[in-house]
Order: sequence, then C-alpha cells, then structure tokens
Amino acid sequence: MSQARDHGDDHWTTRRPFRSLKNVLPVLPLLIVAVVALVDIVGGAGMIWLPLLAAGPALAATTNRPRGVLCVGLLAAALSTALGVQDAVRGRELLAVLSAVVAVTLASALTSALRRRRERVLADVRSVAEAAQHALLKPVPETVGPFRAAVRYSAAAAEARIGGDLYALVATPYGVRMIVGDVRGKGLPAVGTAALVLGVFREAAYDEPDLLAVVGRIERSLARNLGGDDFVTAVVAGYPRPGHLEVINCGHAPPLLVRESGDVVPLDPARPTPPLGLRALSGEAPSLQVLPFADGEQLLLYTDGVTEARDQDREFYPLAEGLARHVSEEPARTLTALHDELLAHVGGRLHDDAALLLLRKPPLPEPVAAAAADTDADTDADAAPVAP
Repeated sequence: MSQARDHGDDHWTTRRPFRSLKNVLPVLPLLIVAVVALVDIVGGAGMIWLPLLAAGPALAATTNRPRGVLCVGLLAAALSTALGVQDAVRGRELLAVLSAVVAVTLASALTSALRRRRERVLADVRSVAEAAQHALLKPVPETVGPFRAAVRYSAAAAEARIGGDLYALVATPYGVRMIVGDVRGKGLPAVGTAALVLGVFREAAYDEPDLLAVVGRIERSLARNLGGDDFVTAVVAGYPRPGHLEVINCGHAPPLLVRESGDVVPLDPARPTPPLGLRALSGEAPSLQVLPFADGEQLLLYTDGVTEARDQDREFYPLAEGLARHVSEEPARTLTALHDELLAHVGGRLHDDAALLLLRKPPLPEPVAAAAADTDADTDADAAPVAP
C-alpha cells in the first residue's frame, strides 16, 4: 500500500534534527548543573549562583523519568552543599538553598511521573486511532483489477491520524469501483459520517449492478442518519468494462484525467449534482457520465484539502500543474512527489484533511491488446440488434 500517515506513511516520520535533539535533551539538565557549579568555582560568588542549581531537576522533569529527576536533584543538592561549604556560606542560607533544591526536585519528579502517564495514555489513544483508521480507511493494494493504484492521506489533526476525508477502492463483479469524499466538518462526528458512507459504499458496490443505485443507497442511508445541515461531497466512479469510465460527481472537485500524452484534463460534471445528504432539499437526482478511459491514462481523485492548501502568500496549490510536472508510470512515485510538493507549499503542515487517490491503467502488451480488441468487437456484434 502507498499511503501516508500525514495516514506520514509519511503525515508521520520523525526528522533527523528532531531525533538528534531528542537524544541530547536528557543530558541537558546535567550540563546546566555542571555549568552552574563551574561558574561558582571560578567566580567564587557563593550564594549568587547556588540557587540556580535547582534549574537542573526542574528541566529534567520535561525530558527524564522520575528516577532521572531524583538523580539530578541529588547531584544538585550535593554540589550546593559542597560549594556552600567551600564558599563559607552561612548555615541558614545554605539550608534555604538545599530546601529549595529538594522542593524543586520532588515537584519535578511528580511532574515527570504525570507526564509519563499522559504519554502512555496518548500512545494508547494513537494506537486505537491507528486501528480505527485501518478499519475505516482500508489499505489500498498496489494492483486492483487492471489498475495500479496509490493513496496519500493526511489528517489535519496529526495526533488523531484520521479525519473527515474518505476513500475506498474495491474490485467487484461489476468492475473496479471507487469513492473519494469529504465530510462537512471535522472531529469525531465527521469520522462517524465517513465510516457510515464507506460502509454503505463497500456493501452496495458489490450488490448493485448500476453505479447510480450505489449512490442511491448511500443517499438513503445519509438521509436517515445525518442532521439537516450535514452533507458529504463525493466522487463515485467505476470501470465496468475496458475503455469505459463511469463518474458520478456529487458536489465534489472534478477528477483529473492524465492522458497518455501527459496532458491533464479536469472531468467537470455535465450537470451539477448536489452533495450526498442534500438530495431531499434540492430534489435533483445524480447524473452518470460515461467517459472514455484508454490504456496508459491515469485518473486522480482528491479532496479540497489539496486544492485549497495555501502558501504564506495565500496562494492555492496548483494541483493540475503539479500533477503534470510529477506524473510517471508509477502512481506511488507520482503521489509521493505531489505530497512532498504540497507540504512544501504550505510550509510543512496542512490545515485541512487531504486525500489523493491515483489510478493508472497500464497499456496491454500488443498480442493481449489485439485479443482484447477482437473480444470487444465480438461482444458488440452479438449485442447489436438484428434487422428483420
């Protein structure tokens, strides 16, 4: 599967500078204690520097376990005692310094314990979120039916790893079928709606010979479960037979068709259709477009988190131009380049969920293509009406 966990396979790798910094931070409290002690030894300032030794265990609370905090605090207390005796600090003042170091150490140890507990809870939540993501947004294999496929998905809430964008790609008795959509809103309600849409789609895609019937079942399910202001924009597409692409666009951004020449063409709907969940208000039924889809061509479905991503100058990301620049024979490579360019465009962090689904129909070898063409011609001849 080619899938981002920004879903970073990629909305989640740790960069090397941050890994290096993470390795240095646990040692930083010891360095601070050592620097304060060195300054005191060199300057001989006595009480001026000794209270700063408490900064060591205080900082350790953010990077170390409670045992590490206590060790740093013990070192700070020992050094403050030794330096206080060396600098002839009065007993009452030295006792005040030791009391401050001990108090800060104990408070920091407690803070460290609470921090580690929160980290464990967060790790559990992220583990559950990943399991939910795999159940909701199932991995897309590299090959589905006659297509090579790839997916990149980035949730705006990076810790949650799932959001309101949805996608699915399934091989059915009626050909390969797919959906890419965007639920209005964010958070858990959007995730619940996305789960509902995907569940109905996966079931209906196998049962319904007609792609319009698949959309109808999703619409009826949403009508029973959504509120009056909720809706889902989506593109539902199918490849029922060689050379024919069916597209139903329900208020969503138009898919992009990449011709074998490299030209990128938006597949604008012939008749606008309202988003899923709003048919009862508009009274309009979805329309089915049947378009040619030749071997070697590619189809990109995406959500508005991609096209509405802005840079620091508030300029939208030019998806069609980016796709034309990075298109290749490997969908995974194309989407990796697109995703990296998108993140660079926005400065490294998306502010909306974004999904990309790319399909490529590899050209058939010449003997196989000739046999397929003969089969299609025979099928068309058999289906032609006989004159009386």
